[in-house]
Amino acid sequence: MGSTGDFQLLCLENPLLDIQAECDEATLQKYNLKANDAILAEESHMPLYADLLSRNAALIAGGAAQNTARGAQYILPPNTVLYIGCVGQDEYAEKLRAACSAAGLRVEYRVDETQPTGRCGVVITGNNRSLCTHLAAANEYKLDHLQRPEIWELVQKAKFYYVGGYHLTVCVPAVMALAKEAAKGDGQKVFIMNLSAPFIPQFFKEPLEETSPYWDYVIGNETEVAAWAESRGEELKGKEVKEIAMHMAGLKKVNEGRKRTVVITQGTDPTIVAVQGEKEAREFPVRTIGKEEIYDTNGAGDAFAGGFVAGIVEGKSLEESVDMGQWLAKLSIQELGPQFPQPKQIYSKA
Repeated sequence: MGSTGDFQLLCLENPLLDIQAECDEATLQKYNLKANDAILAEESHMPLYADLLSRNAALIAGGAAQNTARGAQYILPPNTVLYIGCVGQDEYAEKLRAACSAAGLRVEYRVDETQPTGRCGVVITGNNRSLCTHLAAANEYKLDHLQRPEIWELVQKAKFYYVGGYHLTVCVPAVMALAKEAAKGDGQKVFIMNLSAPFIPQFFKEPLEETSPYWDYVIGNETEVAAWAESRGEELKGKEVKEIAMHMAGLKKVNEGRKRTVVITQGTDPTIVAVQGEKEAREFPVRTIGKEEIYDTNGAGDAFAGGFVAGIVEGKSLEESVDMGQWLAKLSIQELGPQFPQPKQIYSKA
């Protein structure tokens, strides 16, 4: 199934404006943050955003699934990707719209008049980053927006649904509406879930478990998958990543006509892929890159997901889809933030 445009890929999550600045270990300690972690902001974190802006921060259109959507559209034909979420009625929302328009990404935002557009403080220390998110308007997404006739028509026309796990903190009914839409009828539509961060399986276990029977593809990194395994108690205690992946692939599934595929990235270590019904998980070495070429790893996982999902939408093999993800991630980490080089580069196999 190749892509023909017509907004075949619909992505749902939390649109954010990334406020990104280079800092030091003292900044992490000041706000009780950890390198290479992602958390939701509490009251004690609110001064962080002004702190970052005082450091000549870059403002970048963010939110994990919005990054993935931009990445997928970077590869796919025009008018293939649509993104849904909630923003405020402010200048930051306009910056997000402008950035997405420049990327060729269609957005259908719900606008909340009571909250500002969500923001994510990105604290960069060397090649590491720590994400601290104040959802604000992004936390106000409602099912009734998805069910509006003009939006639901787009849902029904789409053939692939991609949902970031962060949205499980916002509007589970919207996530489940997409999951069930994918599984109904002949089951030809595809539902893709990203675990997004360790705190999702740790603290939002029940809604994540509610979506799991609908996962056709589930994407995560080794830390997120370890947190998922830990959330299941003794069942997976002490298991290696490959074993966890195989267990995840074998979970009960609503659409039994499509085997579940689990994709686990591990930074510079091989990507692990487990397919339901296969005897063992497979490894795919990553594309090599010199340390001197790495500029910013923020959004690398989102970029991988964008390339991988683009491959799935285009009907590529699993092997080529993984390579497309690794290719796009390699491009992304040579840019500032979750961005992609211009003029646009064309994918070629490793």
